[in-house]
Amino acid sequence: MLDLRMSHRLGDLTLDVAFRAEQGVTVLFGKSGSGKTTVINAVAGLLRPDRGQLRVDGDTLMDSDKNIFLPPHRRRLGYIFQDARLFPHLTVRQNLLFGRWFARAGARAVAFGPVVEMLDLGPLLGRRIGALSGGERQRVAIGRALLSGPRMVLADEPLSALDEARKAEILPYFERLRDEVAVPILYVTHSVAEVARLATTVVALDAGRVIAQGSATEVLGNPAVTPLGARAAGAVISARLVAQDDDGLSVLEAGGVRLWVPRVAHPLGSGLRLRIAAHDVILSRERPQGLSALNIISGTVEELREGGGPGALVALSTPAGRILARITRRSANALALAPGVTCYAVVKSVAIAPENIGA
Repeated sequence: MLDLRMSHRLGDLTLDVAFRAEQGVTVLFGKSGSGKTTVINAVAGLLRPDRGQLRVDGDTLMDSDKNIFLPPHRRRLGYIFQDARLFPHLTVRQNLLFGRWFARAGARAVAFGPVVEMLDLGPLLGRRIGALSGGERQRVAIGRALLSGPRMVLADEPLSALDEARKAEILPYFERLRDEVAVPILYVTHSVAEVARLATTVVALDAGRVIAQGSATEVLGNPAVTPLGARAAGAVISARLVAQDDDGLSVLEAGGVRLWVPRVAHPLGSGLRLRIAAHDVILSRERPQGLSALNIISGTVEELREGGGPGALVALSTPAGRILARITRRSANALALAPGVTCYAVVKSVAIAPENIGA
């Protein structure tokens, strides 16, 4: 359990933040300049806020009223930076074992072998850091943080320096870390795809304030919460993989609704998270016929929010879960959309990118 309350003035930004983080991945989510990195650096002890209290597992790490401020090396927190920050003159094995120097007596025991297996580091152990790809370096950085015996892992936009291929390589390892290791993670990102795939809890920040907190489904599916703007809006649906078709599509089932998506490499029966971007959804008042789109989902309008421009964001309640659609106000008026109106959401299979589907 992490319990944080802090206020801090940083240039033109005034932060006033309070939240709790428990087991799993708590994601600090928002656009650049919203205060995410300032918050995680305060948790790490790299920044001393003007005022605040921080407790982790019942221990007070910071309390401005009592003049308590533990330095970083006494907090027992593992930190994964945007760049791996490994020792280039050491091998992968030596970098991993270096983390062990910081493991305190009584710290959560994380064995070397299982960490190497989980992160697929076995073939890399004898290599120097300079011979690794960016994705491989981040896997080593994750392993080093785990082997330090932390009570919490901090990750500050750990995928932002990687290209899309390397991001796709690393995301499954963070999913395994979330699901298999009993160490909570505080994770900073402005990537909606990372939030949708990884978050147990989302803390959405805007201009130094917490504007929403809850599950990825609750926060990303709320049309009132758009910290990155309406263009990034979308919904998260929980589904199960039920079939692999011969033509390269996978069949998911959510609330009795079947959805076709590009092939996903998971065993049948796997529980998956699926993000559907609002701008990839078309609405129709009648069930469409003769379309190339495979996913047609019946639902009822829950909410319609109009912005200052030509756009409108529609929240649709469906058996599969809440779906958001970003359409024009003109289209909303032409369809006479309003709460309670029945309509159909149309989603092309190929519009759902692989990075938007995760375990």
